[in-house]
Amino acid sequence: MNNWNEPSWLAQYRDGNVIGRAQALAAYSEYYGLDGSGDLDPECEERLGYSPQPLTAYASRTGTKQNLDAMRKAGWRLLVSAAGVVRTEGFQYALDNGAWSSFTQGRPFDELAFGRALDKVGEGADWVVIPDCVQGGLASLEFSLKWMDRLKGFPERLLIAVQDGMVIDDVRPYLSPSVGIFLGGSTAWKLETMEAWGVLARRRNCYYHVGRVNSARRIAKCAGASAHSFDGTSVTRFSKTLPRLDGALNYATEQNDLFAVAGKDVQDTPFDCRWPLPANGSIPTVFRGF
Repeated sequence: MNNWNEPSWLAQYRDGNVIGRAQALAAYSEYYGLDGSGDLDPECEERLGYSPQPLTAYASRTGTKQNLDAMRKAGWRLLVSAAGVVRTEGFQYALDNGAWSSFTQGRPFDELAFGRALDKVGEGADWVVIPDCVQGGLASLEFSLKWMDRLKGFPERLLIAVQDGMVIDDVRPYLSPSVGIFLGGSTAWKLETMEAWGVLARRRNCYYHVGRVNSARRIAKCAGASAHSFDGTSVTRFSKTLPRLDGALNYATEQNDLFAVAGKDVQDTPFDCRWPLPANGSIPTVFRGF
């Protein structure tokens, strides 16, 4: 982390001279008993129930005008990567840390690129993925927590990337309305644990995003798991896939699954978050082919 330069605008938030959305949300949530503290304290009763939000779609940034125009008309947002061209194209957007790109290219995490991206567009992002180590398990969580300490006072939501090797109780204490979940990891592990992370997000009243979602069936799975948003590359590469995926998004948002965690009250969600799923470690048949 010695190569990282703090964003020029961060100090004003950390010092309390400017109040960001994350700080305002934290204060509001604490006042109304929605800060997630009731999750660990059985004596604490949350005074208001959980209010689910519509599922939001993000697509990886592209420079193709046709694809951008199609995404803009459909109301999709951009996921800008610190490892790519850091430009928002006039969209609402979120910022990925670029760790996945570094991993696939066999390079170490690029702290300088992340710092530059954070300085340029981090202040206006919907949320930012805290740096992580792809396929790093608990070592990745430790790495992310060090970065979270560095980013104290950040004005928008920060998301912890969860992946193979982590369990619910490893992450639970760090989640709040200001710090949420980015579900990464292998495809098999992601599908196996998606609902469990959704239960945890409801109990901690935190934001929940699912990465690498490129099919209608997986969009439906995200909605059923109470995710707030997802991202994918299909629409980025091929604008012709947008109508099908956007139709799936609209259907998943409008048609509630009565058996899904998204339709249950907070008090009806189990403390163990139904972890692990399933007990034998295999992927349920209904999830195969996603």
